[in-house]
Amino acid sequence: MERKIMDSLREWKNSPVRKPLILVGARQVGKTYILKEFGRQEYENVAYLNCDRNEKARGLFSEGYDMQRIIIAIGALTRTTIKPGKTLIVLDEIQELEHGLTALKYFCEDAPGYHVAVAGSLLGIAMRHGESAPVGKVNIIRMYPMDFEEYLLARGETSMIDILKSKDWTTISMIHDALEKLLREYYFVGGMPEAVSTFIRSLDTNAVRQVHNEILFIYRSDMSKHVTSSEATRISMVWQSIPSQLARENKKFIYGAVKAGARAKEFEMAIQWLVDAGLVYRISRVRDVAMPLKFYEDFSAFKLYLLDVGLLGALSEIEPAQMLLSNDAMKECKGALTENYVLCQMKCMDDIYTYYYSREDSKLEVDFMVQCRGHVIPVEVKAEENLRSKSLSTFISSHPELKAIRFSMSKYIDQDWLTNVPLYGVQMAFDK
Repeated sequence: MERKIMDSLREWKNSPVRKPLILVGARQVGKTYILKEFGRQEYENVAYLNCDRNEKARGLFSEGYDMQRIIIAIGALTRTTIKPGKTLIVLDEIQELEHGLTALKYFCEDAPGYHVAVAGSLLGIAMRHGESAPVGKVNIIRMYPMDFEEYLLARGETSMIDILKSKDWTTISMIHDALEKLLREYYFVGGMPEAVSTFIRSLDTNAVRQVHNEILFIYRSDMSKHVTSSEATRISMVWQSIPSQLARENKKFIYGAVKAGARAKEFEMAIQWLVDAGLVYRISRVRDVAMPLKFYEDFSAFKLYLLDVGLLGALSEIEPAQMLLSNDAMKECKGALTENYVLCQMKCMDDIYTYYYSREDSKLEVDFMVQCRGHVIPVEVKAEENLRSKSLSTFISSHPELKAIRFSMSKYIDQDWLTNVPLYGVQMAFDK
C-alpha cells in the first residue's frame, strides 16, 4: 500500500547531510513494511536484520564499535553484500540490541557512506531507560497510521484524491455522498495497515474487528511487559477510560473517571507511558490565544485521544454496523469518534501544532486551537450536519481577527467569520 512517508524517506536518502535514520511510531503502524518497501524501490538490495529474532545478532555491538567489523557481520547475518549507497541496512527491533542506539553515533561518524535505518517497538520508551539516541548524530522521522487520503489510495480512489486536492468545491460537492460513505467506512476500519488490507481483501467487517482486537491485545501485552505490575495496572486503567472520557460533552481528561478520588500524581507516569509509546495523543489547553500558542499552554488541563479512530471504535466495543451506517444508534459516540478522527488527520500533517481552548469556568470551549504556518485557527468539529456553533461564534465575537474552520458532514460553505469544510477534507483545509 502506498504511504506518503515514502517521500520523506527519499528526501532522507538524497540528503547531503544524511545521518542514520530512526523511524519512530507506535507498534503496528507499518514501520517494518515501509522500510523494506523503501529499500526494494530505492536500493540495489536490503540487508534486513530483525534483532529480536536473531540470537547471533545480540552481541553485534558488545565488542566495541569497529564499523568495518560490524558491517561485515551484518552482511554475514543477512547474507547480503553491503555496498555504500547501494544497500539499505535495516535494523528492526533495535531496542533488543545492547548499545544498539549508541552504535548509530559510530555509523554517522565512522561509516557515513552507508545508509542505515532502524525501527523498534516502543522506541520512545526504550530511550528512557539508560540509553538514548546520540544527539545530532541521527535523523528521526515519525510514522502514523494511514490517514484518510492514504485510505482512499488503498481503495483505488485516486480520482477522488485528485478532485479533493483541486479544492474545486463545486465539483467536490458532486461526489459528496460517495466521499461521505468512504469516510464512514474509514471511521470503522481506521488506518492501521493490517486492518485496511484485511478490509480491502475481504470486505469482512468481522475480520477487520478481529484485527483491531489483536492489535489492542498486543498493546495490552506491551503494557505489562515493559513496566512493573502496579504501573501496568495504572496504564491499563487510563487506556480503558479513554472511550468514556471522550464520550462526555466536556472531553477534558478527568482523573476521577479513571478511579474514584484519583489524583494526578497517581496516573501521570501512566499517561506519559502511553504518550511515549505513541498510543495516545495528549492535547493541552491554552489559556489565551496568541502566537505562539505554546507560551499559553496549561499542562494541568488536557484531552487524550487514541492514535487511530478504528481502534477507538474497537476499544469502545461499538458494533461495526453502527459505525458504517448514518443513524442515531450511536449518538453518544459520534462526537468522540469524529473529534478523534479530525485530531488524527491533523497529527499526520507537518507544521501543525494542536491545542484546545476553554475558559476557566468551562462555559465556552473550542474543540481545537491550531497553529499553522503563522496563523491561529479555531476549529470546531460536528459529527453530522448540525451547524449550530454557539461557543465558536461567541469566541470569534471576542477575537474578530481570527477566522474559524468548522468540520462537519455538510458541504463546503465560506462565510466571513467561518469556513465549513466537509469532514473528508480535513487535510485539504490546511494544505498550502
